Amino acid sequence: MDVSGLNPKKSAELEALLFHYGEPITVKKIAKLLKIKEVECGKLLDGLEQELKQNSARGLMLLRQETRVQLVTKPDLKNINESLIREEFREELSPASLETLSIIAYLGPIPRLMIDYVRGVNSSFILRGLLMRGLIERETDPKKKNVYEYRVSFNFLGHIGLSKQEELPEYEKYKDILQRFEVSSSE
Repeated sequence: MDVSGLNPKKSAELEALLFHYGEPITVKKIAKLLKIKEVECGKLLDGLEQELKQNSARGLMLLRQETRVQLVTKPDLKNINESLIREEFREELSPASLETLSIIAYLGPIPRLMIDYVRGVNSSFILRGLLMRGLIERETDPKKKNVYEYRVSFNFLGHIGLSKQEELPEYEKYKDILQRFEVSSSE
């Protein structure tokens, strides 16, 4: 495929979007976010996929399944991911993991984009680590089938000695803050 006719700015936006999103995303949603037609989005995805395949110095590839895509690590670099995951489990939770866990505990169920907004950074890797440790759970949002919501797990509650999430210190205060935020953002 000839990628010379593609809009370089949109190509860069696509790559940034896939990197930041961190999970599978539909072509339709990408097109909507980039304010382009799905056909153009498909061409941009083809161009990115070709560019990533041709450049052996790149560590990423485009994973496609039906109408969803995700930017992932190339399989031949899996040792780096495995080392990172092993190292993460040896260590105590990082301050960023504790921050993310606190946000989920007080504001959950909460979508990843809201977690990212509150933290100001992409939380995909941290969420994956918390999921693997069994401290949080991920479920499909009942209102938006293509969005996941995160909540603390039973393991988390048992580990900190609580019988329910509402027993967290000042839980109602923080839930009230979230409800006021949701009301103001919907107006």
